[in-house]
Amino acid sequence: MIGDQRHSDIRDGVRALCADFPAKYFREVDERRAYPEEFVTALTKAGWLAALIPQEYGGSGLGVGEASVIMEEINRCGGNAGACHGQLYNMGTLLRHGSAEQKAEWLPLIATGELRLQSMAVTEPSAGTQTTAITTMATRRGDRYIVNGQKVWTSRLLHSDLMILLARTTPIPQVRKKSEGLSTFLVDLRQSIGRGMTIRPIANMVNHETFEVFFENLEIPAANLIGREGQGFHQVLDGLNAERAIIAAECIGDGYWFIDKVARYASERVVFGRPIGANQGVQFPIAQALIEVEAANLMRWRACELFDAGMPCGTEANMAKYLAAKASWEAGEACLQFHGGFGFAAEYDVERKFRETRLYQVAPISTNLILAHVAEHVLGLPRSF
Repeated sequence: MIGDQRHSDIRDGVRALCADFPAKYFREVDERRAYPEEFVTALTKAGWLAALIPQEYGGSGLGVGEASVIMEEINRCGGNAGACHGQLYNMGTLLRHGSAEQKAEWLPLIATGELRLQSMAVTEPSAGTQTTAITTMATRRGDRYIVNGQKVWTSRLLHSDLMILLARTTPIPQVRKKSEGLSTFLVDLRQSIGRGMTIRPIANMVNHETFEVFFENLEIPAANLIGREGQGFHQVLDGLNAERAIIAAECIGDGYWFIDKVARYASERVVFGRPIGANQGVQFPIAQALIEVEAANLMRWRACELFDAGMPCGTEANMAKYLAAKASWEAGEACLQFHGGFGFAAEYDVERKFRETRLYQVAPISTNLILAHVAEHVLGLPRSF
């Protein structure tokens, strides 16, 4: 098999589970615009979604590198890790910044699957990726915070019990730096939806459950503040760097899936008396796609190693996500093109995976924002925004 085989024990375990949920399962879920509940439940019971939770709380105590392998293999097996990847990268904020009491209360229940932490509410309609410009306010009143505002592109709310919320606790005019005055909270969705929190689904191109969220005097216990008030921006960055490294791995899984699929097809599909894979016009784009996926994979591992060592990794996580999203898209383009009309037929799964992997050039951070980050923070060029 082509591709990286490190952590083979994890890969073998995830592949064995995914064998019970073949591409046909995900195709039918996609057709119904449904959530792969049975698959996520099986992953949870097998302990894969508790990978990052320390052993003393019932998890495996693994690093982001190992967690990324789990998500990579789901996509390489023909699934869509987007249904459950939030639990892994959202965990970073709680794991690194939560109090001992919060961890003791929540982590064992997440590890067993009694609770799911699948959602993070950060983005707002007027702010987009300019996180420091968010205006949702959480105002302290006694032993509670009162939240008012709006979020958008908040995913998996109907299949999550808990959500990480980023909100302002100090208005922008009262802070020295825009990144100050933001705080993170753990929101119990079971007590919030319909009680100060209203959600509205956003129909979209991919079968990805996501919502607009409206807060109107939502009450959150002050005990659910994560870490220190006003430090939320940097706390959320931990989760976002993990998110980018993990999604890079998912794109790498997609890339390998596309390459495996098209290489087999090109070897078997005979036109004008010869396999289409005998033509360099077919060979070269597939070979190029493999080279780019392999290169992206190396940056993915660099980002994961830095993250797990507790070192700064924002640039590497962004680079990994950029390279992997680009490589998977180009592999998908070759796969779709060389399948011809069959690439558009749902039964081949190419069009579904093609739609799914396209998302990652836009979200969770667009390619242009990554380029701007590298230009400013690595090359030292003037800030462009």
